[in-house]
Amino acid sequence: MKTRRLPPRGKKGSGLVVMKGERMITEIVEFKVKPGTADDFMKGVKASEELFKNAPGFIGLELHHQIEDPRVFVLLIQWETLAHHMEIFRNSPAFAAWRGNVGEYFAEPPRLQHSETKLRY
Repeated sequence: MKTRRLPPRGKKGSGLVVMKGERMITEIVEFKVKPGTADDFMKGVKASEELFKNAPGFIGLELHHQIEDPRVFVLLIQWETLAHHMEIFRNSPAFAAWRGNVGEYFAEPPRLQHSETKLRY
């Protein structure tokens, strides 16, 4: 997949742009963390940055913290293909390391889904 990076939002451009005719998928994961562990969970996500950046097919990651319920986080990860996430990353030592960095903070199993970007502006 051919992608190009542009300046962050707020400046000219809008970050990652998928070239015409190419597709990417977004992994959407909702985490509910144990009370009092939100900061530790965020540190675990930050500690995992290189695990993701070095993963084949990884494009980008955003972590969102829900305002209404501070125990809920939504992680958006862009991958070149579904296989890059489900077959390559999840079967790699990097996935085990990722779970080691954040798994102890889960109050319940994460909810996972994938989507295909159809429109962005």
